[in-house]
Amino acid sequence: MDWAHSLAGLFVGLLVGMTGVGGGALMTPLLVLLFGVAPATAVGTDLWFAALTKSAGGFVHGRSGTVDWEVVKRLCWGSLPAALATLVALHFLGVGKTGGVLVNTLGAVLILTAVAMLFKKFFHAIGQQLRTRLPEDFKRAQPALTVLAGAILGVLVSLTSIGAGALGAVMLVYLYPFRMKPTRLVGTDIVHAIPLTVVAGSGHLLMGNVDLALLLTLLAGSLPGILVGSLISTRAPELVLRMLIGLALVAAGAKMLAA
Repeated sequence: MDWAHSLAGLFVGLLVGMTGVGGGALMTPLLVLLFGVAPATAVGTDLWFAALTKSAGGFVHGRSGTVDWEVVKRLCWGSLPAALATLVALHFLGVGKTGGVLVNTLGAVLILTAVAMLFKKFFHAIGQQLRTRLPEDFKRAQPALTVLAGAILGVLVSLTSIGAGALGAVMLVYLYPFRMKPTRLVGTDIVHAIPLTVVAGSGHLLMGNVDLALLLTLLAGSLPGILVGSLISTRAPELVLRMLIGLALVAAGAKMLAA
């Protein structure tokens, strides 16, 4: 067992437990920039890492009734076909082998995720204003826009393993500004991410982009890390942590784009 990888999993798990920031946005750049893992392998391995770690949370939220299943269904109508189409394109174009496109996409999505995370309240406020000013038009557009949001997430997650957490949450608070209370937002976001990461992860597994030994070492550190982070989350300065993580993601994204 590579204890450095387990420590990375522990670190990511702690931050996820304390802030709720998606693990993919943290784990994938760590694997690529710090450990030198090939981008395609980092993405494929992290997709299964996300699928397994989110499954437990999704089960709890499902039992607690904090999942909006209608919204999950709309997101899946967009995300799952988009993920399959992206995986087919990766296979035939050979992008997963070269890594160049993946690195650039990773960099761009990391910066986008940081912006979404830092300005989540701003996008939420815009959604509330639109929902209040144009209630009928806004409500009529919700189903189609949710499917579109799912499709965008399906493409991004399949290419980078990033997006199902922070970006998905921002899309949901914009599209459902009053319907998505905090607990329901988290539960809906997590449950939608499970089938998406399983589908995308399965595609990468078939393409040989999953390192099972690496996956096990990451899980060994992350699972206790998430538990401890969740227990101390009420005492942690979440706003400061989110700002620091956002700046770190911008720096990581810029480094990848400059590579």
